[in-house]
Amino acid sequence: MSPTRRTTRRPWTRRRLPGAAAVALLVASATACSNEAIDEWSRGGMPESITKQAEITQTLWNGGWIAALATGVVVWGLIFWACVFHRKKKNSTEALPPQVRYNLPIEILYTVVPVIMVAVFFFFTARDETEITKVSNTAPVKVYVEGYQWSWRFTTEYEGQKVVTAGIPVDLSKQDKDNPQGPQLVLPVNSRVHFDLHSPDVIHSFWVPEFLFKQDVFPGPKHNEFEITTLDRTGVFIGRCAELCGVDHSKMLFSVKLVPQAEFDQFIKSQAGSAQ
Repeated sequence: MSPTRRTTRRPWTRRRLPGAAAVALLVASATACSNEAIDEWSRGGMPESITKQAEITQTLWNGGWIAALATGVVVWGLIFWACVFHRKKKNSTEALPPQVRYNLPIEILYTVVPVIMVAVFFFFTARDETEITKVSNTAPVKVYVEGYQWSWRFTTEYEGQKVVTAGIPVDLSKQDKDNPQGPQLVLPVNSRVHFDLHSPDVIHSFWVPEFLFKQDVFPGPKHNEFEITTLDRTGVFIGRCAELCGVDHSKMLFSVKLVPQAEFDQFIKSQAGSAQ
């Protein structure tokens, strides 16, 4: 083989290698996106949970969708069956097909079946709601949440030490997922946390989407409380007020940061007794 032919083949080989790498990268990206889409579909569009209580909500949500789709299939099947087998015959002289009235078994069926379905939904909803809102008052981490117009104050108590974090209405132009504005609540993973909610002015609502749960924050002597058990998933998660509470309602943002237990212990020691 002549030197000229060798020099013409090498550039072609060099061009193919980047092309193959690009195709491999594209396939890997498509696979990752596909897996992410499948995971989101398996959650029914809900955010990925970060508490054990949120997993209960997710299971109830999925069960509700399965039941609704099963009911839809039955209804669509009956509609299709009626359209096909009870349509007007081609050579029929009748204006309408034979009418059936006062069929007692059918009327009992479509009365009893919905009652049973509602009863089943009510049972599982009441059971899961009782479990989600159960309070033991023995959680090692206690958080007193004060929602006010238009921000939040968090007082975290842990092993006799307190950390207070408060904020002001955020600048929405600076809000970013990687750099969230507003006060930040730091919590440990794999731990039970007790929340006590109150407000000095109007009704607010404490909501972190990844909790799959929100709770109203009332003014006056009435207050709500709940407990969560965090999962082993670190990260920063955006929270907000979910109750229209005034002109700067949209600026009432905060974040929850889940950290390992050792990092949380260090945070409490370094910030205890000081207000952020």
